[in-house]
Amino acid sequence: MIWSNLSKSELKILRDQAAAELEAARAKNLKLDLTRGKPSRAQLDLSTGMLGVIAGAEDCVSESGLDCRNYGVLDGLPETKRLFSELLNIPESRIIVAGNSSLNLMFDTVVRCMLFGVRGGYEPWGRQGRIKFLCPSPGYDRHFAICRSLGIEMIPIPMTPEGPDMKQVRLHVCSDPSVKGIWCVPKFSNPDGITYSDAVVEELASLRPAAPDFRIFWDNAYSIHELYDEEVKLLDIFAAAEECGNVDNIFYFASTSKISFPGSGVAIMAASENNLHQIRPIMATQTIGFDKINQMRHVKYFGNADGIRAHMRRHAEILRPKFEMVKHVFERELGGTGIADWTNPKGGYFISLNTMNDCARRVYKLARSVGVALTEAGATYPYGCDPKDRNLRIAPSCPTLEELEQATHIVCQCVRLASAEKLLANKE
Repeated sequence: MIWSNLSKSELKILRDQAAAELEAARAKNLKLDLTRGKPSRAQLDLSTGMLGVIAGAEDCVSESGLDCRNYGVLDGLPETKRLFSELLNIPESRIIVAGNSSLNLMFDTVVRCMLFGVRGGYEPWGRQGRIKFLCPSPGYDRHFAICRSLGIEMIPIPMTPEGPDMKQVRLHVCSDPSVKGIWCVPKFSNPDGITYSDAVVEELASLRPAAPDFRIFWDNAYSIHELYDEEVKLLDIFAAAEECGNVDNIFYFASTSKISFPGSGVAIMAASENNLHQIRPIMATQTIGFDKINQMRHVKYFGNADGIRAHMRRHAEILRPKFEMVKHVFERELGGTGIADWTNPKGGYFISLNTMNDCARRVYKLARSVGVALTEAGATYPYGCDPKDRNLRIAPSCPTLEELEQATHIVCQCVRLASAEKLLANKE
């Protein structure tokens, strides 16, 4: 039943039905949250054993003989580097193991470029006048917040089923020297769940930027976050860039935030040896070293990359029914209506729900009014401005299945009400 084909009287019935459902929900004083990709209590419990792996001083000694309780080792324990190297297929020589937050590393990296420039002796970005970043959209709101906080102009780049629209990327990167970077979440992108195709990765790696100090910010946050047994392959950006002589263009980030404990995990930055030669001395003015006891805790608990992969399969067993639940409710209540569509991710933490044009903000406000918190409409676009006002990011991970079904049903009723209102207005 395509709603745009319905009569005014039919639409009014659907509008009133949805409004009645929401009024009934409002009376329940609900507090349901679909805003952020927070692991659930059950997921956190999977890592509880990590808390006991450091039992005494003897557990704090690195394989090199370093006492992890003391100062030293700016860029991470060798065994922790090896763990990430095995997991992500990055040479240990290119890895810096830092604190708990990859977002912190990304912010620091942009600020470092603003203050000190990048490897090669180029003028710091902050002294070059207006500079710009490309922002594949819908995308990660916290990437956009970094740019906004530092006064970097953001250029939205449409996402396709294979990744960023590379025609648009090339147009800007190869012709405009003020374009200094692009944000990328290359596997299970936030929020669409898209994994970049080999062709897109190869094109990004082979870019010939107009700015010699251009960098690709490769935020591989969901590198091993499959929901199903089949592994989703992502082409190795370092290998592709090496073949083109562009390995210095890559700044790579990852963390264990959704593997072990969010806020108490381990984050890494990876870059070419040339880049790290410039970065390490600057980092050495910020810190004498990061939390090595936590680095050792992760090594002792997981053992190796296979240990992490096995752990992530247990995460998937908890997450998969939640994603399936959301898609089932969407199909049941919105399928065949023509008023919404949604993504079908194979991993990551989000589902994109796309309403009719000019309806997302209305849906957000309706849901909020009945006790269902959503990430604000527009947040997945630079400056909070979705030009079509249609994208909403749904985060199924934290609620229980019962809460999730209830919240998703309410969101669907909000979509139905907002859509009926819009279609009726169009018929006036």
